[in-house]
Amino acid sequence: MHVMADLFADDPLPLPSPDHPREDAPLAERLRPASLDGIIGQEHLTGPEGAIGRMVAAGRLSSMILWGPPGTGKTSIARLLADAVGMRFHAVSAVFSGVADLKKAFAEADRAAEAGQRTLLFVDEIHRFNRAQQDGFLPFVERGTVTLVGATTENPSFEINAALLSRAQVLILHRLDAEALARLLDRAEKLQGALPLTPEAREALVASADGDGRFLLNQAETLYAAKIEEPLDPARLGQFLQRRVAIYDKDREGHYNLISALHKAVRGSDPQAALYYLARMLVAGEEPLFLLRRMVRMAVEDIGLADPNALPQCLAAKDAYDFLGSPEGELAIVQACLYLATAPKSNAVYKAQKAAFRSARDTGSLMPPANILNAPTKLMKSIGYGKDYAYDHDTEGAFSGANYWPDDMEPQTYYAPVERGFERKIRERLDWWDRERRTRRGEA
Repeated sequence: MHVMADLFADDPLPLPSPDHPREDAPLAERLRPASLDGIIGQEHLTGPEGAIGRMVAAGRLSSMILWGPPGTGKTSIARLLADAVGMRFHAVSAVFSGVADLKKAFAEADRAAEAGQRTLLFVDEIHRFNRAQQDGFLPFVERGTVTLVGATTENPSFEINAALLSRAQVLILHRLDAEALARLLDRAEKLQGALPLTPEAREALVASADGDGRFLLNQAETLYAAKIEEPLDPARLGQFLQRRVAIYDKDREGHYNLISALHKAVRGSDPQAALYYLARMLVAGEEPLFLLRRMVRMAVEDIGLADPNALPQCLAAKDAYDFLGSPEGELAIVQACLYLATAPKSNAVYKAQKAAFRSARDTGSLMPPANILNAPTKLMKSIGYGKDYAYDHDTEGAFSGANYWPDDMEPQTYYAPVERGFERKIRERLDWWDRERRTRRGEA
């Protein structure tokens, strides 16, 4: 049974019930699914083998942080989780709520717990709470007064307290792909009727959403409200929405094939082909910021430290485009594309990230060695924190050769620079440091 929160009768922006949305509610609200089975694009979480699917099957939830881009279903999942396990649901937004609101919510949850009713507390934009406010959740989460479900578009590693993160599972939501977005439009058309779009314009509308389901449905609602009689083609759709939409000839490869081709041409150091695919997409009306986001990814995945200027070039192109607009700013995008394609290539950073993340998951919470821990208190000093730490700048060559790995873990090698570009210099440094470590430990 779904029980809506009664904690915030005066909440300035309460979340309406998904069971009975108002007739005049936005289309995205009216299309919220009635069960987790209806969530689109997040089957890796909500399916039988997903983390959420397994928790629901067991009938008990643990606290979690839902991390994903806008319009991917975070709020819908939280609401439906309460339904699925028979919990009391209460929602608060970190944008509009403060400490007093949280205290009231926790007090109500305590009273509900005494009556045998568990509470799911959904905190939208949880990253907007400051560190002290986030600390306020800890005792209530630990006691089980509430099961916390936080939603954020920001990296929890940087925005959520470590103490709170240790008590909550981070679940990553994916951007909605073209198939998932098309299924959302199908639902809208079953409710509202066919959109006034040609098949090509419908594909262009999906591509323009860039993974954001809420944005897509808001654009669809705008089209419905206009009561357009003749179907719009991609060009007229772009004019009507006052937004660039990609216009691809139906006989040519579309949005995703072209961006894949651009990425592989850059990776393959073919600036002529890369420029061709970039031009194809810009001429077709592709959103420049979409291209810039993908180029930033290329800079860190395929070039990395072989040319450390690749990433700043892409970010500078983004700033230049924001400053100049179209079409003048598109020249900066072309320059960044050519820089990437002609830069020395290395995926060493990309491989190092995957290896280090895998190792971090496998080793859990191993403590660093005591000698490199800060000791701001007498107690910490008394138990050996900071003892015998070697300050590298006071050693020969500003290199102590000390061990920085946890005592129960062998040193690992994640990053292996290649013999290209600036990484050749980095490899020389790493080799020298490795030789020095062995020598100072008497291993040479």
